[in-house]
Amino acid sequence: MSGARTLWQEGHEPGRQVVALGLALTLTVAVLDLGIGGRVGLLFDLAFVAVCVALALLVRPQDFFTVGVLPPLIMLAVFVLVAISQPVAIASDDDGLVRTVVTGLSHHAVALGVGYAACLLCLAVRDQSGRP
Repeated sequence: MSGARTLWQEGHEPGRQVVALGLALTLTVAVLDLGIGGRVGLLFDLAFVAVCVALALLVRPQDFFTVGVLPPLIMLAVFVLVAISQPVAIASDDDGLVRTVVTGLSHHAVALGVGYAACLLCLAVRDQSGRP
């Protein structure tokens, strides 16, 4: 039983691949949420938290920093793209690009905080379990 690997020891994906996966998954969920309800809403928030945890579990230990700073950057990138393509999905019609992005980030701040905290917690546990 001593040779069995735990969930915390399983991550082995390079940071670049995890970044691409996280962005792709989050954009996919945003598009699905837009298609279902016309706005970025609760589905996006729940999926974002799940993606943050999944990325923290998938990344190899050498790339913990990359994933440790990733959740806010992913959400920012997604909201910039949504603000360019469908600004009414996250803000008012008459808002400019920057205001639309800030509004989207503020409306989804709880999901960002929970996802970021869960990501960092997973990375901390993985770091502690990987030490001799």
